Amino acid sequence: MRTPLIYNAKPACFFLILTVLVHLLAPLAIQADNTPVLANIKLANTRDDLLTYFEIKNAFTDKITQAVQNGIPKTFTFYVSLYKTSDSWLDKKIADIEITSTIKYNSLKQEYAVFRPWKNEKPSVTQSFEKARDWMTDVDNLQVIPLENLVKAEKYQIRIKAKLTRITLPFSLHYVFFFVSFWDVETDWYLINFTY
Repeated sequence: MRTPLIYNAKPACFFLILTVLVHLLAPLAIQADNTPVLANIKLANTRDDLLTYFEIKNAFTDKITQAVQNGIPKTFTFYVSLYKTSDSWLDKKIADIEITSTIKYNSLKQEYAVFRPWKNEKPSVTQSFEKARDWMTDVDNLQVIPLENLVKAEKYQIRIKAKLTRITLPFSLHYVFFFVSFWDVETDWYLINFTY
């Protein structure tokens, strides 16, 4: 039996530039604490497949929560790409995955339905907002690529990003939510380098 691959990820950034910018962006630090970030990123494998696990933090702001509880659907899109890396600048993309999770509240039944087509054909339903939020923000057992497509002793990089898509309001709700911003918000790309 093969030993599982388990790696923790850190956001991709340029530390030298970051050090210089810290002094310039200090007033924005409070705002940055509430921006969505990916966390607990791990790689693992079964006998046949490379899998990834991760979650998104700070995805549900008060405004987003209010909109969902008013029956407005919200979609998160997750991007996972796998590259075969080399010493040159030419990395080769060998897997490209885009998945979505959508939450919708039914006020008559007082329940949340979370649609995760990448996991189940049927939506998961609960009356607990906390449980529905967890379903929306956690990605587990996502198959990235069959292991037979990887070459032993070769270097690879997995890149993961999340996007919270803009909410499109019905025209009748434009007046109610006139001052609320629902524009797209994206996380940084998070990278994991590993050797198979």
